[in-house]
Amino acid sequence: MNADDIANYLRENPTFFADYAELLSQICIPNPHGGQAIPISDWQLQALREKNKALEAKLAELIQFGEENDAIGERMHRLCIALLEARSIEGLLAVLYHNLREDFAVPHSALRIWTHTTSAPVAEYGQVSDALKAYAAGLTQPFCGPNQNAEAAGWFGEVADHIRSVALMPLTDGACIGMLALGSEDPRRFYPEMGTLYLRRLGELVSAALARDL
Repeated sequence: MNADDIANYLRENPTFFADYAELLSQICIPNPHGGQAIPISDWQLQALREKNKALEAKLAELIQFGEENDAIGERMHRLCIALLEARSIEGLLAVLYHNLREDFAVPHSALRIWTHTTSAPVAEYGQVSDALKAYAAGLTQPFCGPNQNAEAAGWFGEVADHIRSVALMPLTDGACIGMLALGSEDPRRFYPEMGTLYLRRLGELVSAALARDL
């Protein structure tokens, strides 16, 4: 009889150690942490402790993510209320920029709208190239990554040369009507692998708010 035969026998007789429980205290296996061999019961206890530690760490991580998502959701709610209360395009833009800076800690934000019927003298109605309009219309989700779009970076004004990472969100109302840009001097603030769920929701929220004034 070889080791495979023994393994197969134990698989076919799962109650073996229940019938011969005393054997468990006599079987020793290598210590996973080095040192002398230990009884299988001690090994099982160590394995359970390590599994519990891993589960506790995972639970703590999930709780942290949940708390962070709750906090972001609360900020999004406050922004939504503030945008609804805005009575003009100027007030709406002021509320948006203030909340992004103070509530979401986004140091720089700007947007452009290229489909509008009002004549409000705001920079957000400035000229935008056809190439950038096509780029925004082609975004199926927010872009996050290095600051490589010179035209959009120019929206940040005198700090444009210091922006290292951006998040770009298309604004839509049936069709693409504009783009919202968030910028940071930190090259890792907005990165390609980051989740974009809340950025997408932010773009949808701003789009809906702007649609009232277009």
